[in-house]
Amino acid sequence: MTLWLIILFTLLIMLSPMMWLRPSRRDRRLGQLRQQAHYLGVKVKLAKPPLYNPPAGLVSYQWLYPQDRPGPYFVLVRETHASEVLKPFDEKRKNWRWRIEPLRSLPEKARLCLEQALEGLPDDALVLESDRRCLTLWWEESQSVEAFKANHAALVVVCETLGCLVQDRSAEESA
Repeated sequence: MTLWLIILFTLLIMLSPMMWLRPSRRDRRLGQLRQQAHYLGVKVKLAKPPLYNPPAGLVSYQWLYPQDRPGPYFVLVRETHASEVLKPFDEKRKNWRWRIEPLRSLPEKARLCLEQALEGLPDDALVLESDRRCLTLWWEESQSVEAFKANHAALVVVCETLGCLVQDRSAEESA
């Protein structure tokens, strides 16, 4: 009997490291979310967010602008992580603030599109950054794949709208 207990105990000791390597439910969900993002053409990067004291676990999701239509440069920060000194994005709903405002004000269509996308973002989305290359969302990946698809559609529309700004303005200036 003692021999069987020793054999069983030895087997358990040998199998326990394999249980540690098994992904948790959260890891599987994040894997599915990142795989869906990759499938939709969104780049997922682990990098330092543009915040002074960022919480751990922020991941960047990037939607690329077309090369012939670069985007404007700006940084929006959620109210909970922004200074009171920063200008609110919208005077009515003060839940996002400009850390870096675009050089030229956004046209009404682009502003409404951006406003709708911001309203749909989850509470753990802390920064929305745009540069010439891409629109980047910094968040803690709290959503399911289905909820991400809805936000993806809204952010694709924002990219298309903001990417057209440079073309429209260059046409206005040449006329």
